[in-house]
Amino acid sequence: MGIALGTGSMLSLVFVLVAVAAGVLLHRLRNERERLRTAAEREVREIRADLERREQRLADREARIDAESEHLHTRRRELTEEREALERRRAEVIRIEDERRVILERVASYTAVEARTDLVRSVEQQAKREAAVIVRDIERAARERGEERACRIVATAIQRVAGEQTAESVVSVLHLPGDDMKGRIIGREGRNIRAFEAVTGVNLIIDDTPEAVLLSCFDPVRREVARLTLEALVADGRIHPHRIEEVYERSVAEVEQLCVRHGEDALTDTGITDMHPELIALLGRLRYRTSYGQNVLGHLLESAHLAGMMAAELGVEPAPVKRGSLLHDIGKALTHEVEGSHALIGADLARRHGENEDVVHAIEAHHNEVDPRTVEAVLTQAADAISGGRPGARRESLESYVRRLKRLEQIAAAHAGVAKVFAMQAGREIRVMVRPEDVDDIQAQVIARDVAKQVEEELTYPGQIRITVVRESRATEFAR
Repeated sequence: MGIALGTGSMLSLVFVLVAVAAGVLLHRLRNERERLRTAAEREVREIRADLERREQRLADREARIDAESEHLHTRRRELTEEREALERRRAEVIRIEDERRVILERVASYTAVEARTDLVRSVEQQAKREAAVIVRDIERAARERGEERACRIVATAIQRVAGEQTAESVVSVLHLPGDDMKGRIIGREGRNIRAFEAVTGVNLIIDDTPEAVLLSCFDPVRREVARLTLEALVADGRIHPHRIEEVYERSVAEVEQLCVRHGEDALTDTGITDMHPELIALLGRLRYRTSYGQNVLGHLLESAHLAGMMAAELGVEPAPVKRGSLLHDIGKALTHEVEGSHALIGADLARRHGENEDVVHAIEAHHNEVDPRTVEAVLTQAADAISGGRPGARRESLESYVRRLKRLEQIAAAHAGVAKVFAMQAGREIRVMVRPEDVDDIQAQVIARDVAKQVEEELTYPGQIRITVVRESRATEFAR
């Protein structure tokens, strides 16, 4: 009984303790719930306050946007009204300007197109005058530095070369001791002349010219061989096909020896040594070739002397310059056998025979197939132009000569203010006389420059053409 009571008391005590613990826990839970509820309410109030602030800002922004939009609409209406007013004013100004132009045209009998044309012409003339003043100053400064020395170099070189007047023919003439020799040259039924032409490859022309026959061929060396052959046959008097072949063989050997001799003489004349024998022979063959009536070998000798003198004046080594000038037309000895420009053919020939690269470049660049990049090439070009362009060096047909002179005078006479034009010095100078009351000194320079530019664009000519504009003022009074 006592044990039973003790156990019941213990259980009661446990229940009491559990109830106390539960009460304490429940109290804590209630406190925590209150704390959480309070925190949540505080957070909700803060969120609500933040939302209210944002709503207020959005409302303020919408109000500003509405106000700005209203301002923009107002400004747009104002701009539209201003534009319409400007359009009305512009239309009014155009109407007034049209009326004014019509009145001015009626009063002055002068259209707007004519006025615009005169204005453009006046501005153009003024621009040309200003440009001419600037160009004149630049040219004067350049001339002061370079013209005196350049003229001295070229003039000294030209004066030291005696240039002959060239008038060679492409047809060789052989004089006979008598007209009876023509029959012997022709032979029975023409067999001798046929054999001669077949062996030599040269046309033999026998016409009514007394005591003379003509030899015609595009190859000057072959024509010279035929001339020597026929000359030997006529001197011997025995003319028949077999004899023609024998004399022809001797003449070929003789011409080959003459070509070598002419080439060696050219080297001796220019002071050049150590050249390939093939180049010497080809150089001598040019003795029998002409270009526009100018002997090619004579042209090469003249060019070599000119180039050497100019090189010496400029302080450049003369030897390679003279060598390049002497060989610059060597390709002409083969142009009837090889296709292409004689400058490139000659350069390839010189390169294959061991010539210096500067000499090769001077040969290939003397007609600008290759851009010149050395002093030797430039001097070779200059010497070639001087030799070929000097008066009497080359000939041209009378018709083209007269046509060129007429065109020169027409170009100069077409400019305003020109009174007279004279083509002088075989077309190498144009003398332009202008009216002093219409053309001043600056405009005279403009005319000279315009004429020179037009001549360069339209005409082809050797050397250069001088345009001289003469403006002469005269004052005349009478004493009574």
